[in-house]
Amino acid sequence: MLAPKRQKYRKQFRGVWRRMAVKGQTLNFANFGLKALEAGWIKDREIEAVRVIFARSTKKLGKFWMRIFPDKPFTKKPPEVTMGAGKGDVAYFVASVTPGRVLFELAGLSPEESRAVLKAAAAKLSVKTKVVSREL
Repeated sequence: MLAPKRQKYRKQFRGVWRRMAVKGQTLNFANFGLKALEAGWIKDREIEAVRVIFARSTKKLGKFWMRIFPDKPFTKKPPEVTMGAGKGDVAYFVASVTPGRVLFELAGLSPEESRAVLKAAAAKLSVKTKVVSREL
């Protein structure tokens, strides 16, 4: 799974989402991409599942870019543990996403193939997304 190599602090607060994305809302590398429509946390396992879909579909023809990285530790307490006794251990890492953020980009495939691959990738994610394309 993806995880940061090192961190300043082991545990983080959950944080709040207040607005649309202020960075990463345009396609920078490719002609097709997947854009988030709602705020949420995307787990490292979901990002890995999407990476596998892209790697299998692009083979040697295309190229893909992952524009998000799971750098936020998500803590969880074990089941049937009472309140108190501190914060739980880090269970996995998440990428915090706001609406309008471009998550993944895909190039080198035909428009029909690109849309099909991005739809398959969107099914693996826990946030609502839409396929966006660069106006040529």
